[in-house]
Amino acid sequence: MNPLVSFFYFLSFLTILSAVMVVVSRNPIHSVLYLILTFFTLSGHYILLNAQFLAAVNIIVYAGAIMVLFLFVIMFLNMKQDNEESKTNLTKLAATIVGGTVFVILFGAYRKTVIPAFNPESFDSQVGMIESLGHMLFRDYLLPFELASILLLVAMVGAVMLGKREIGERHF
Repeated sequence: MNPLVSFFYFLSFLTILSAVMVVVSRNPIHSVLYLILTFFTLSGHYILLNAQFLAAVNIIVYAGAIMVLFLFVIMFLNMKQDNEESKTNLTKLAATIVGGTVFVILFGAYRKTVIPAFNPESFDSQVGMIESLGHMLFRDYLLPFELASILLLVAMVGAVMLGKREIGERHF
């Protein structure tokens, strides 16, 4: 068996296991740590797909910045087990129904998916590289890119305006 295929199966198993542990873990800190492991294994998949830029961005942005923010919020809230209210049977039943429905939808989508065979003549090794990603972003998706940047700018200005203190306002 090809070593890359073995590595793919190992990464896939580890990704699914860590993603399940994110949901199953009762301690929110452990869930965040499992989510970080999930992001690292997904970066491994990106590397196998020859998308090194996406792998680096995934590690820097998601596993780095966003997970630090999640950990900060969880520690700031100081969630304790004894304060947690017990979940009713109705809540558990609703969660089971929603989870089962999502599983059926995903399984139906998987069943209808047709994966084309590998064709070495049409293979492009530059598909996940920065240059081709930049060309596609600024040629095909320029308007959504600019609209997203304007939306982020408006959100930043709004956050600054909401956080700005008025004259005479008390500090907490």
